[in-house]
Amino acid sequence: MSSESARHPAPQYEEEQYELSEDGRLLQPKLRYSTSYKDGASIDWLQEEMVERDHQQALKSQAGVRGILSPVFDAARGWLVVILTGMGVGIAGAWLDVLVKWLGDLREGRCSYGFFYNQVACCSGIDPGEICYEWKSWSTYFGFHSIFGSSLLQSFVYVALAIAFAASAAVLVVAYAPYAFHTGKIKAILGGYVLDAFLSPWTLLIKALGLALAVASGLSLGKEVHSSMFFTHSTTQSQHAQGPLTNEASKRRILAAAAAAGVSVAFGSPLGGVLFGLEELDTFSNESEVMWKGFVASAIAAVALQWVNPFGTAKLVLFQVTYVDNTWRARNSLIGDWPILEVVCMSAVTAAVSYLVVFARAQSSELVANLFQECDPSKGDYHGLCNPTASGQNIFLLVLTAAMKFVLTAWTFGMMVPAGIFLPTIAIGACLGRAVGLITQSVYRLYPTAWVFLSCPPDPSVRCISPGFYAVIGAAGMLGGVTRMTISLVVILFELTGALSHVLPIMIAVMTAKWVGDAHGTDGIYAAWIAMRRYPWLPPVDFKDTRVATGENIMKSVDRLVKIEDGAVAVGELG
Repeated sequence: MSSESARHPAPQYEEEQYELSEDGRLLQPKLRYSTSYKDGASIDWLQEEMVERDHQQALKSQAGVRGILSPVFDAARGWLVVILTGMGVGIAGAWLDVLVKWLGDLREGRCSYGFFYNQVACCSGIDPGEICYEWKSWSTYFGFHSIFGSSLLQSFVYVALAIAFAASAAVLVVAYAPYAFHTGKIKAILGGYVLDAFLSPWTLLIKALGLALAVASGLSLGKEVHSSMFFTHSTTQSQHAQGPLTNEASKRRILAAAAAAGVSVAFGSPLGGVLFGLEELDTFSNESEVMWKGFVASAIAAVALQWVNPFGTAKLVLFQVTYVDNTWRARNSLIGDWPILEVVCMSAVTAAVSYLVVFARAQSSELVANLFQECDPSKGDYHGLCNPTASGQNIFLLVLTAAMKFVLTAWTFGMMVPAGIFLPTIAIGACLGRAVGLITQSVYRLYPTAWVFLSCPPDPSVRCISPGFYAVIGAAGMLGGVTRMTISLVVILFELTGALSHVLPIMIAVMTAKWVGDAHGTDGIYAAWIAMRRYPWLPPVDFKDTRVATGENIMKSVDRLVKIEDGAVAVGELG
């Protein structure tokens, strides 16, 4: 007890002081919250809730108009933070998407009339399938005409820029912000763990730059970040912060709402963001309050994202559908002592291997968008994906891409670069799902009258099997198995794709994936990461006791109670 107390001394709480008028009436209290926690400690939830209740009672007990207006103004501070957070994360997330897209396209070429235009902006106004002459590959830009010379230059620039981007991201994280390399701490922070350094402005800046570089390098990782929580944390750390902005329990309710806004921006899924905050992140807070604040923050963030329009479609959806034994070894391996070298080597391997497989060469967001898309002559053919004569080749390449991304993601997730798990997991599932869809489509063309296809028209030329739909189902199953998310995942995916009619099959895929995953362990990727990093976090436990008991059976009599005052005795003195 003594050593633990020395490491994490109990926080000191100052009592509230009030001003009294000459006739003894209670005036505006001087509310001071001196609760202070160091990084690595856990907040006292009961104490924080009591402090908040006392604070609200003190505001309401004031005489006259102050007793009415003070609680309103106090609550307005929290809502103002929620609104500003939604606006800030929507705009910041949109520009991060633009930066990632530009850096990723830079590996393959540049726009002839503007260096800072990505390929979509450079080729705007051109119909799908039409050649864009304004976008120049590096071999064309430097005047290489031979096939060998062009291929050699393109592959060299592709791999070299990938290594440069990944190495830069690793240097930024290792040298300037070690807390910026992962997002798994958010769940522990919302559970009461104190880690202010993770939410600092400097960490956010390094994480945003590092994430853009890491994603653009082609590493198998996603781009969900904690920038939304930074906006909230910065406001609550202000010297002018009062009321709910200084109470640690209230602060975490607002942080949970901010995290929901982050998911809303990362995937264009406002409702899914709210459900994600309830299902995956927040554990101890009032669910109705978190849901309402998260809904407001997510809606505002989505509006800000659509206003900036980073996807160039004036739509919110990202991908539109138109029809733990080895953790110790990894943590203690020799390469773990050289994190920058690990990132450089991994980026070189990823770029070299990905360049050889056409589907792995593209960024994950572009790959998923095309896998979810149905074949339409007016929209072009993505690397022959819609060519019926190349179905066997496409199936092989899709399975190979999924296997490559599976291995690369397993290694990349946890390196010293900012990383998310959603997008690469969706890409793996989409590749496998599209492959299954192509197999089913090929079987239908060979045996259109088989009993399995009785609901389809007998003419094989009429579309019946939708490979893009299979890709969505595969993505849902893969992500559900990795994260163990259920309701929020279904909502995120149908908002992500705009495929409302596909909700029931998505639900079945997620349910099946969770059953299979739970058979091998109930922890999702976030809980596993928290356990590996040894962060203090209490998972939700379903306690059910069907025994009938009276108050006498549960409570203890007064003569059996022992009163122990804080700091009065040590463990050895209890005898």
